[in-house]
Amino acid sequence: MSEVYAARRTRLRERCNAGGSAAALVSRPANVRYLAGAAPRGAVLLLGTTEDLLLCTEPPEDRPAAGRPDESLRLRVLPGPGADPAVAAGGVAEAQGADSLAVEEHHLTVARHRAIGSAAPRLRLAGLGQAVEQLRVVKDEEEISCLRIGAEIADQALGELLESILVGRTERHLALELERRLVDHGADGPAFPTSVGTGPHAGRPGHRPTDRRVEEGDFLSVCLGATYRGYRCEIGRTFVIGTSPADWQIELYDLVFAAQRAGREALAPGVAHRDVDRAARQVLDSAGYGENLPARTGHGVGLQIDEDPQLTPAAMGKLDACVPVTVEPGVHLPGRGGVRIDDTLVVRPEADGGPELLTITTKELLAL
Repeated sequence: MSEVYAARRTRLRERCNAGGSAAALVSRPANVRYLAGAAPRGAVLLLGTTEDLLLCTEPPEDRPAAGRPDESLRLRVLPGPGADPAVAAGGVAEAQGADSLAVEEHHLTVARHRAIGSAAPRLRLAGLGQAVEQLRVVKDEEEISCLRIGAEIADQALGELLESILVGRTERHLALELERRLVDHGADGPAFPTSVGTGPHAGRPGHRPTDRRVEEGDFLSVCLGATYRGYRCEIGRTFVIGTSPADWQIELYDLVFAAQRAGREALAPGVAHRDVDRAARQVLDSAGYGENLPARTGHGVGLQIDEDPQLTPAAMGKLDACVPVTVEPGVHLPGRGGVRIDDTLVVRPEADGGPELLTITTKELLAL
């Protein structure tokens, strides 16, 4: 993997040089890991004029989930309490002869920005912008493999839960059990706080589990994800508890399923982000649910659970191949509940079979 990380840093350095900066300081943890292979606590990565350094205050953890620093990087563990790797990196860049340093202004605090300027007064601090995040959008096959394994783990955890007795158990209990099962099957941990919603809570985006107990006839919506070697995926499903679904539940489920299918089928290289959102949204909007829809149909995933691209009505840009995204339309009816169906897919050209579905748990409306 050393050559992979080196190639990523080379691409970033080329962007920085084109923007007039001789060196770059990367401080956002996910970006550090992407470029260095690991992001120990408080670590920053300096792309210097003579060498690249990973600076941190604690040695890297020796476990697969934390990653391993690229061996081609020089590692510097700063001694003493209160040391700031970002400030130290500024001093190193100045000592290497750099006249400018591009920094992640969207991540550094004002205080740290000022401290770097004080420690290296001859450096001109410039903005790096979202350069690393933009590099991260398109994944290589190793990254996609990690997402694929994470999706398999999430599918396993959800499948086992569906085989257990659910009536009478609380949302909170079910969420904790799902997260335990993720770890049991090899995940680093959950990709985000697991959401379990029953009855009137079902289908609500980002619902935090409560002590409400599962009842006969409820909609039960679950949204969970696994982290595997730092990469995060997502799956969401909705079920009916203990009985045959009511007519309104079948109608609503079929509608959301149709919207989700339209969004999935729209995924292809060259398709505008907003057109994917439109494909799913217009199915629900035409049925009269326009006011009950979330702000977006999906988003990118990777080292963070919420990355670019954003699949929203106003999103700019077009999809590339090898970009993993979620497609997760839903409808929540206040006081009644609702439906959400969520998959993680990888954009692939039609010649390669079209979008690759990573989360494969059935989307049939099951009565549990």
